[in-house]
Amino acid sequence: MQARGPLMIEHRLIERMIARIAETLKQIETERRVDPLFIDAAVDFIRIYADRTHHGKEEDILFRALRERDLSAEDRRRMDELIEEHVFGRETTRALVDANQRYRGGQAGALAAIAQGLHTLVDFYPKHIEKEDKVFFPAARAYFSEEEDQAMLREFQEFDRKMIHEKYEGVVAALEA
Repeated sequence: MQARGPLMIEHRLIERMIARIAETLKQIETERRVDPLFIDAAVDFIRIYADRTHHGKEEDILFRALRERDLSAEDRRRMDELIEEHVFGRETTRALVDANQRYRGGQAGALAAIAQGLHTLVDFYPKHIEKEDKVFFPAARAYFSEEEDQAMLREFQEFDRKMIHEKYEGVVAALEA
């Protein structure tokens, strides 16, 4: 079954970004400053790549298909838990955006809030990814035939194809507002 392959490949890129975030966290701790443009880039990566693209495929395609299956109670509980974790990641990212805006404005405590948000992401993503890679995705394989898996892979590819247009439609709409 190949459909989970693209999701696992995406996990490797997310892990690379999390490593960069961890390096930036060390810089914050030693230098007591951060480049707000790095925070913008990290937030953009988390929002567009990790959440909208990667989690979007999981929620809109894989989890949707699994909801139609007779999942074991444990697999259903784990899927619901993963969805809750996606929401937690979104909330953490929103708080990071707010902290970065406050940091740019020179507000006291904003750097500590940025560090806390980055630390949360650095702690969260490796555990989340491990749960998907080593527990949930292997269990999910049993619920699909090879033909269904191939159809899901095609749906993943179509989802990816539309993402760039969606991102930049949003950029233009924000500039127009």
